[in-house]
Amino acid sequence: MSLAYYPGCTLKTRARNLEEPAVASLEALGFELEEISRWNCCGAAYSLAEDDLIHQVAPVRNLIRAKELGKSELVTLCAVCLNTLKRANLLMGEDAEKRNTINSFMDEELDYDGGVKVVHLLEVLRDEIGWETLAQKVKLPLRDLRVAPYYGCTLLRPRDVAIDSEESPVILRKFLESLGAIPVDFPEFARCCGSYQVMSDPDGISEYARTILGSASSHGAEALVLTCPLCDYNLGLGQKQLMKKYSEFRAMPLFYFTQLLALALGLGPEVCHFELNHGAPEALLREKKLLP
Repeated sequence: MSLAYYPGCTLKTRARNLEEPAVASLEALGFELEEISRWNCCGAAYSLAEDDLIHQVAPVRNLIRAKELGKSELVTLCAVCLNTLKRANLLMGEDAEKRNTINSFMDEELDYDGGVKVVHLLEVLRDEIGWETLAQKVKLPLRDLRVAPYYGCTLLRPRDVAIDSEESPVILRKFLESLGAIPVDFPEFARCCGSYQVMSDPDGISEYARTILGSASSHGAEALVLTCPLCDYNLGLGQKQLMKKYSEFRAMPLFYFTQLLALALGLGPEVCHFELNHGAPEALLREKKLLP
């Protein structure tokens, strides 16, 4: 089965360890991620200004690319891309005046009315494959690996584009359970990592990391699982700063959910690119006998 796929900018540069295990895993599960042609940056953040319609052109063009493929759904991996695409899609489907303005501006593109559904890969695993079926496909159960599911801001907010309940999400927990891992709940599961504040205050990002990672660690987690390259960057940078400030601070391994998926499916560490991760995850995986 072929799924229209939007990678986004970061997955082709800093987040190869998010994309490559995803593509390999979906192939092993009988799905092909068909990358849309001529895609562009989604805009990186959804504009909240009512009259800033030019900012919506970037995400809408990507939705048009999926429509050109004849697809009714567009899959993405990055939580920020998902949020931006879904909110632009909602605008095009619900506001006729703004939709007409944007379509008129893009006079060389197909008219678009919000008809393509934007979904996260976690939703594909949940809704198209199912947790029980996924569990049956696991070749290397992630036994004894205690992992805290971290959602960040954009998977669960705002409510009309969220992939799960903001107050009590379970999608990452169910995902980890299906791989044989032990999900560890912690209260900062949806706390902001600092987002783009890292641009104006890079040194201050460590306080976000200390709150999130400290909470996960105090609740028994050995690692954090992520869906967002920006969260990975900020929490990774924050850890480095904390280790310089506090000799007692110990780094926590950060995993993308797709890496754990590929590992559990038996695809091997060469697909996962753990060498690109923060927090030395390979040592933890060897300790758990999940890596040679």
